[in-house]
Amino acid sequence: METKNDLKGLSSFKEQAQQMTENSKNKTPDEILSIFNEERQELALSEIGKNAKQPGSMAPQFVLPNASSKPVSLKESLTYGNVVLTFYRGAWCPYCNLLLKMYQDILPQIKSLGASLIAVSPMTPDNSLSMKEKQSLQFEVLSDNENTIARQYGVVYNVNKKVIDFTLKSGLNTPAVYNGTDKWELPLASTFIINRKGVIISTFVGKDYAEGMEPQKILDILKQDSII
Repeated sequence: METKNDLKGLSSFKEQAQQMTENSKNKTPDEILSIFNEERQELALSEIGKNAKQPGSMAPQFVLPNASSKPVSLKESLTYGNVVLTFYRGAWCPYCNLLLKMYQDILPQIKSLGASLIAVSPMTPDNSLSMKEKQSLQFEVLSDNENTIARQYGVVYNVNKKVIDFTLKSGLNTPAVYNGTDKWELPLASTFIINRKGVIISTFVGKDYAEGMEPQKILDILKQDSII
């Protein structure tokens, strides 16, 4: 197999996310850190994501608007090859931006393995477009209004009340601004690799929003599937 698909020597998402967390600790008051750490601990101990679609199951089909409000069909995308489907919280999430940037970096390799990449969030098409342009993303970024599809994949959670109260107190209303809704629910950081037949061949569900399927892992799975 060609070495161009090998990312060895580059830092992993986990390493970069950990560094981002450490940097945040030095800039964020302890009171605020404790609120978000409580939410992360709550998610880690919860059973959220236990019903996420697992390898061997059929991927729920969908048609969602992309950043230009044009419908994108999973069924049609699968006619061209495997699909890497990733759910992210939104453009306001630094961990999401980091992971999507790293996925953009491996997009040529994903395509060379006959697959495509689709990212889904509850953001409106306008906000998806702004993020896509700002991050120079060259893959489809779709809008899942009120997490309808994320719910079918079993990866939706309710935001911690203390986080909601703090966010509103800070003058922000993240769901209303980015998602056009008043529902405080988000998708877990999760990725599903789906083969041409619509069968999920790999699942990653991160109960911590600083987690994500490693880019190298995606390439390894796609390479293995291409061999089979």
